[in-house]
Amino acid sequence: MNFLAHAWLARQGSDEFLYGNLIADGIKGTALGSLEEEVAAGVRHHRQVDAAIDSHSEVRARLAAAPKGQRRYAGIALDLVWDHFIARETPDPALVSRCYAILAQHPAPDRLAGMIPALIEGDWLSRYADFDFTCQAIAGIGTRLRGPNQLAALTPWLEATYPELEAAFHRLWPQMRHRFQG
Repeated sequence: MNFLAHAWLARQGSDEFLYGNLIADGIKGTALGSLEEEVAAGVRHHRQVDAAIDSHSEVRARLAAAPKGQRRYAGIALDLVWDHFIARETPDPALVSRCYAILAQHPAPDRLAGMIPALIEGDWLSRYADFDFTCQAIAGIGTRLRGPNQLAALTPWLEATYPELEAAFHRLWPQMRHRFQG
């Protein structure tokens, strides 16, 4: 799952815990000793959520159904698609504003430093409600990967299987909320 899903699942915690959840993809390795305790707890929470999502039967089924040439990249696309459904079905402007304020107050890890200002300025977390915007964001991530843009190549599949993705989300998301939201 991506920013918005992680924010939803960490929203009950402190700002530092939420921040750790938001930046976890920019933190490499398991040595988190240089981070504040609550930030490190947020990073660990994010990683637990990722592990649960990656092993979930709904995600595995969607990955298996992805076009063979792009299957390796489909997990990235699905993360953003889940954020699309969250933004569309349960918009929370207060949570989005809180995320932007927290991200603006703290330095982003190097791997996210160029993206975080664009995320805030472009109001991505709210705009994920628009599926076309979500597909553009997916293709944009693909431009940062080596080789042909396999994520852009996935967008026709995402569009064609939208009803199946939506049904998978409706089975997946309540389980994740029950398990991780507390």
